[in-house]
Amino acid sequence: MRTHHAEVAPAKRGMTGGMRNARLVEAVTQAPQRDIERWLGRIHQGDCLQHMAKLPAQSVGVIVTSPPYNLKNSTGNGLRNGNGGKWPKAELIRGYDKHDDAMPHDEYVAWQKQCLSAMWRVLRRDGAIFYNHKWRVQGGRWQRLADEITADLPVRQIIVWQRKGGINFNPGYFVPTYEVIYLLAKPDFKLAPKANALGDVWQIPQENKNPHPAPFPVELAGRCISATEGRVVLDPFMGSGSTALAAIGAQRQWIGFELSADYCRLARERIRDLNRLIDR
Repeated sequence: MRTHHAEVAPAKRGMTGGMRNARLVEAVTQAPQRDIERWLGRIHQGDCLQHMAKLPAQSVGVIVTSPPYNLKNSTGNGLRNGNGGKWPKAELIRGYDKHDDAMPHDEYVAWQKQCLSAMWRVLRRDGAIFYNHKWRVQGGRWQRLADEITADLPVRQIIVWQRKGGINFNPGYFVPTYEVIYLLAKPDFKLAPKANALGDVWQIPQENKNPHPAPFPVELAGRCISATEGRVVLDPFMGSGSTALAAIGAQRQWIGFELSADYCRLARERIRDLNRLIDR
């Protein structure tokens, strides 16, 4: 479900940062628009940054994604004890396949900013990103980590995903019962007709019957997709395939990126099962 950093080619000697950025923008602008067809309807294994760099600019209508939250780098220590202590049955104790979910704070923020920047490049002028994240208490203080990550992009709105509560062993604060979805919108983005009536608090339960350690509910992805008119849906952190399933249900084209071979297999199995039901 999670990616690592893409390698960056060394800069040419004597070229300033501004010159490099200008050359990069020029190269992207002048590059031929490669065919998007080969990307559609498939989960592509590998680093999402490397894959997004190959997608044509402004080729995607809507992006729905839930990256790793970096929960194991938490002062609450709530997921680190797998010996009968806090959250003894939590799958995230072991992190994700190919990602331990415990990056240093600054490194994690920089990585996620880079991912969002890549998403922004491939997004159409009438497109939007639904970026699911989680606010938390760190060191006894409220931390809205995604505020820091999204600081360079226009946040149109924050949607509250009200899910069922869990277990909280910390007597200093109440049990968290929600997560947030940052709606990052390009200038020409508009909701689908009547979608604004959905409001900004969505009551959707978590997925429980899913072997992935942090499954994204298909219903939640489906609501994001159906609230837009985007025809091509991208999820750079596809995980168990929830966004693809939702896109198929909404009759949209979709593209998925996923680092883990195991999660790719899981997602493909779920997609195959859904397509069999549709074909009956």
